[in-house]
This record gives sequence, structure tokens and C-alpha cells, in this order.
Amino acid sequence: MTAAVLTLNAGSSSLKLALFPAAGDAPLATGQADRIGPDGTLRIAAAGGAALPVPPGDLTSHAGALAAALAGFRAAFPDLDLRAVGHRVVHGGTDYAAPVTVTDAILADLARLEPFAPLHQPHNLAGIRAAMAAFPQVPQVACFDTAFHRAHPWVHDTFALPRDYYDRGVRRYGFHGLSYDYIAGALPRIVPEVALGRVVVAHLGNGASICAIHEGRSVASSMGFSALDGLAMGTRCGQLDPGVMLYLMEQEGMAPAAISDLLYRRSGLLGLSGLSNDMRTLEAAGSPEAEQAIAYFTTRIRHQLGAMAAVLGGIDAVVFTGGIGENSARVRAEVCETTGWMGIAVDPARNARNATVISPDGAPVPVLVVPTNEELVIARAARAAARS
Repeated sequence: MTAAVLTLNAGSSSLKLALFPAAGDAPLATGQADRIGPDGTLRIAAAGGAALPVPPGDLTSHAGALAAALAGFRAAFPDLDLRAVGHRVVHGGTDYAAPVTVTDAILADLARLEPFAPLHQPHNLAGIRAAMAAFPQVPQVACFDTAFHRAHPWVHDTFALPRDYYDRGVRRYGFHGLSYDYIAGALPRIVPEVALGRVVVAHLGNGASICAIHEGRSVASSMGFSALDGLAMGTRCGQLDPGVMLYLMEQEGMAPAAISDLLYRRSGLLGLSGLSNDMRTLEAAGSPEAEQAIAYFTTRIRHQLGAMAAVLGGIDAVVFTGGIGENSARVRAEVCETTGWMGIAVDPARNARNATVISPDGAPVPVLVVPTNEELVIARAARAAARS
């Protein structure tokens, strides 16, 4: 019998899956469904990356994609015994600061948070519903991107609005918490001498944010009420003067849906470059607009790096993670090129090969590249629920 837990990360048109053993951190198999709909695709791979046969299936819905992926997993592991399913859920609101086993009441509660994360939460919950239908007797465990930030000091958790808005949930939540949770847990193994110190982690990908961590706990995050705030991202604007939105509504007559589309889907690297939201494409392009987009991206990261240093009263280590953070030597170098006054420097040779430690020997502040593993964080939570 192959006892295992399944992790699901459901996006608007994608579904990322990983099958983990009941004990152990290396996945048995992974799956990725993209463009869910009429043009849906599915890839399933065994440990090590070798492709597994993809059974025929309906890829027009999350439920269909899940069923097809599971059929592939069961073909590879005929004696599969699924003990729990763990889910990434972007928003846990003010109440959910730890993983929970989902009930109908909790699912309804999480659905009420959809206005707080309209482009993520509905799809996360669709993944839970599909898994509940497929495995009605298996625990479904929700793991929240906001949970890691729930212990922020009040001053890093509020806006300067009348206090009753805070009580109604208009506050800074922070996101990418599963990634930061993994990094905080990995640092004692990698750099034990600074792991519990003042660490700034930059999660840089199509979504991007920075988190200040002290003693393994989040102190402040560049993301606030929504996943729009802070750094520029692939298609999201990042920090924006609220007056811009007032102007768009009052002077250009834009409706909320049009503003949402502009800020979430047509801004960021894509909007600045007019070319792509993919950093690899922009680095290769060399056009003035692509170069300006990269410069803006790295400048805002430096801005937030300095802000987090002020929050923490100094920096003991800097960590880059996420798709761009783990793979773009140029971005890392540009972020760090004017931060020598904080003791931050990058060794070009180490940086070029994506070494774990990319700072020079003897640097006052270690600079690291640590691949994140949100799925493992979810799998561990699912295992714990299966044992309880």
C-alpha cells in the first residue's frame, strides 16, 4: 500500500498537484494542468521528472483536471492510499492563523473572503470542492498564505483609516506566507548562525513581495490588504497612490471591473515593457522599454529592502526565492549593487551559478538563494491532519 498525501494549488486556469509519501519530503509524483478549459493541458511526472502517461480526461474544469491527474497517479501507484489532501488558500482573513481541516461551515466562511482576494480565493475554493467530491472521506486541509503574517505588530497591520475599518477587516494581511514559512524553516539548516536573526526574504516571481522576519516570525510584509501592494510584479502594479484610482474613476470614467483588469492583468512588467511579464523574455529583449521595466522592478525591491532594514533595526541575512529570485542573477545583482552601506554585496561568480550563498566570504550580511517549496509546507500540514 502506498500511503500518501496530495497537495493542490488551484489557480484561475491552472491546477498544480504533488503526491507526497505519508513520511518523507520528496514527492512521489507531480502534476500540472494549464489553460483549464477548451485548450487545457496536463503533464504528470514521476520523482526525478520523468513523464508519466496522461490518461484521457476532461480538462475543461478543475474537477475534470483533478480527476485526470488522479487517474494518472493511480495508474503509476495502483495501491495508492490517500490519507489527506492539502490546499493552498490565499486568504484566511483575521481568524485563520494555522492550517485547518475544512468543514462545510469553514468552506462557507472562506467563501465570504472572496471579495478580499477575488482573483485567487474562488479558484482555491473550487479546488477544495473538487477534492471533497472526489474524496468525501479524506480530510481536506486548508493552508493559508496570510497565516504566517498574522502576528504582525499592530502598526504593521493597519492603515491610517478610521479604526472601525480595521475591525471590519480592512487591514494589512500579507501574502506568500507558505513560501516564507518554508524559508524560515529551512534557514536553521543552511545558516544557523543568523537563522533567528533579522532576515529579509524577497519572494520574486510573477507575484512578488518582501518579508521582514525576526526569530522565524513575520514582522512586516510589502503586501498589504490585497496581492496588488508593494513590489511591481508580472502583471500587477505594486504600490500605487490611491489617488490614481480616484482619478481613473472620476476623470476617465473607469468602472471597478476595468480598474481591476488594469491593475491585476495589464500592469507590472507587462505594462511597463509593453512586451511580456516574463523576466527571461525581458532580459533577452534588450529594448529600452524592457530595460526600463527591469530597472523599475529592481529599484522597488531595493526600496523595500531598505524599508525592511528600518523595521528590523538592521539586517543579518538576505534571501532570494521564487522563480525570478532563484534564477535571475541579473536581478539579484542589480538589487544589491547599491546596498553596500548595509553590508550587502554579491560575488559575481557565485551569483552567476545560483549558488546557495552568493555573498563574498566574510561579508557582514550573508546573501542567499534558497528555492522555496510551498507544496512541502502544505504536505506537512496535511500529514498532521491525517494523524490527528
